[in-house]
Amino acid sequence: MILPFRRRALLGAALALPAVAPRLAVAQPTNPENTLVMELKDGEVRILMLPELAPRHVERIRTLTRQGFYNGTAFHRVIEGFMAQGGDPTGTGTGGSPLPNLPAEFSPPSRARFLRGTCGMARTQDPNTANSQFFIMFAPAPFLDGQYTIWGRVVSGMDAVDKIKRGVGQSGIVPPPPDRIRRMRVAADQG
Repeated sequence: MILPFRRRALLGAALALPAVAPRLAVAQPTNPENTLVMELKDGEVRILMLPELAPRHVERIRTLTRQGFYNGTAFHRVIEGFMAQGGDPTGTGTGGSPLPNLPAEFSPPSRARFLRGTCGMARTQDPNTANSQFFIMFAPAPFLDGQYTIWGRVVSGMDAVDKIKRGVGQSGIVPPPPDRIRRMRVAADQG
């Protein structure tokens, strides 16, 4: 059957997609220096850090991880259908590292969005107060786009993130005992 040119071109493009789609579906090669391995009670989570979006925040996460700062810290605020927040050594949502706060590195929505698996930095009302606390998105949240720093995205193990113990009410404060990061390391640091 001979199709009109336009339909042939579209059909040809559609037939070519299966050859392209598998390449797109294959996980990007990751740089071990920009990959975090987070051990949770329900499995391992791998996070690709994005220094091209937030170089200072990625360096902070990498530094604190190498210091063992995140090991044993709680997910103190977990809201069903929204996000899981951790990285506070006090487990209250008011603590941080001894390092100074970071200036915002917000990305325009055309460059990065808060989607399922996106990792962002928590902060106060002041945009330049990110320190050590971070959150992982359970679902898209476009109202955060351009308002919080995006520093990474989960590339495997989202099923373990989905099993983090949820908090209560709209505040999402987790009753004791909260789930904790058992261990977090930079993939380049084997062992």
